[in-house]
Amino acid sequence: MQAKELISDIFPAINVNDIGEKALVRMDFFKTSHMPLIDIEGNYFGLISENEIYDFNLLQKKISSFKKVLVRPYVLDNQHIYDVVNLFSNLNISILPVLNSKEKYIGSICFSELIKHLKIFFGEDNIGTIFSIELGVRDYSVIQIAKIIEENNAKILSLFTSSKKDSLKLELTIKINTTDFTSIRQSLERHNYTIKSSFSKNDKINDLLDERYEEFMNYLNI
Repeated sequence: MQAKELISDIFPAINVNDIGEKALVRMDFFKTSHMPLIDIEGNYFGLISENEIYDFNLLQKKISSFKKVLVRPYVLDNQHIYDVVNLFSNLNISILPVLNSKEKYIGSICFSELIKHLKIFFGEDNIGTIFSIELGVRDYSVIQIAKIIEENNAKILSLFTSSKKDSLKLELTIKINTTDFTSIRQSLERHNYTIKSSFSKNDKINDLLDERYEEFMNYLNI
């Protein structure tokens, strides 16, 4: 999934010649703490925050007077969703501008919308079973695991790996497109895979996916 697919259809930018008060009104309406600044040609100057408007007394001043000291985070339209998550996580921003190959502003990604896309990315909206496998780092082969699952007439919808620091063990969280896990469990166990847990009810699946998402975000902060 690329950055251009994550752009919010409704989120506007602020013209660099607007006053700070207008930016604050937009921030309040869209429930965000940042606004991208552009000019009429689509040139992107950076993000301005609510705190900066107050701290530098820009309420009745054109924001252009402050543009040279703005932070300028962005992603290009063809960058991967992992790059988007990484910037949100590292910079603690509420929106992320997207630029095209000519570095012209084409839209912004809202953090709340990113969360929705991530849940789709992890397969949360699909009916199926989610289960966890524990194995040694050297024993990890996604090709072999996928082959076992596919031999039992199922497909992997998402796969997430996690491990503790300095551990030689991996935990795989896998979602498949069937609620009948019996034959797959038996096949995996015959190949000496340890099944730690499995869920087929939507409430349990969503809870585990939320937990794995938090682990994913924590990983990006390392």
